[in-house]
Amino acid sequence: MDTGTHLVVGLGLAGLAYVDPAVASDPALATAVLIGTVLGSQAPDSDGLLRFRSNAAYIRNHRGKSHSLPAVAIWTVLITLVLAVLFRGVSVVHLGLWVFIAVALHVFSDLFNTYGTQAFRPITDKWISWNIIHIFDPIIFSTHLIAIFLWSVRLAPPAQLFLTLYGLLAIYYAWRTLVHANVSARLKLQDPHYQPDHTYILIPTIHLYVWNVVKRTKPDHYTIGEFRGGKLRWVDQVRCEQHPAIDASKEHPDVQAFLYFTSTACAEAKEHSWGYEVRWTDVRYRHRKQYPFVAVVLMDKQFRPIDSYVGWRSEGRVEKKLKISTY
Repeated sequence: MDTGTHLVVGLGLAGLAYVDPAVASDPALATAVLIGTVLGSQAPDSDGLLRFRSNAAYIRNHRGKSHSLPAVAIWTVLITLVLAVLFRGVSVVHLGLWVFIAVALHVFSDLFNTYGTQAFRPITDKWISWNIIHIFDPIIFSTHLIAIFLWSVRLAPPAQLFLTLYGLLAIYYAWRTLVHANVSARLKLQDPHYQPDHTYILIPTIHLYVWNVVKRTKPDHYTIGEFRGGKLRWVDQVRCEQHPAIDASKEHPDVQAFLYFTSTACAEAKEHSWGYEVRWTDVRYRHRKQYPFVAVVLMDKQFRPIDSYVGWRSEGRVEKKLKISTY
């Protein structure tokens, strides 16, 4: 999920913590838990600091080790120990419990997004993405804001308020999971070109009843569509090119980080007077008829790197960074 949603969930868990008699009866513990759940809900995304090193380092590691099983324990212990020192005398057990819930819920909720996590490291380093909830879900975010407001102005007691909220959100998650399964089953029935060897990826959007669809028909051929209003519609086809420059680009760290993260990458190569431009795209992400998650490498005629970029592109951002037009 996005940072804003993780923040409001951290605040919401602080309200939910009032179901714990120890928290409800001790203002100092309640304050420590509030800080702990907010920090715990943000801690796994501290790998965002890797952006200062490079985009490639961030893409390769974001939601990786920081979201792993050992990391959940490490974040919990670190935050709990720091707060136990600052709030001497509070129950470390109850504080640690709510910090753990915040950290674990962060990692668990990220599994429902398309970006995915390596939450089961060290058992497996596979990227796991269930593609059920959009990275920013207006319902999850807005219901938290409403509940936090009601709590802040004391219109409702926090224990009952947030217990009700999380009960309803559990039902919401279950409903979205069932909808995802239902739509996935309908794709094959609605696709007139369906073949048993075709694979489909159903991707949530910010709209409840609109899903993006990626169909892989061959290792180098994707069909992109959307499921809207109960109807499947194909909107684009992407064919992955084969070229020596593309093969050479796989040795570049930016491309290696990109390919480590995604299994739905497609490349194209353009020849220029100065050399080659190789552009990799992740076909899962389509926005305004473009694929904004890219890795681009510029190489000379001998396939030696000139410049590169990996990350999310905006209008002209890649071209400006690489200064493509100057070559």
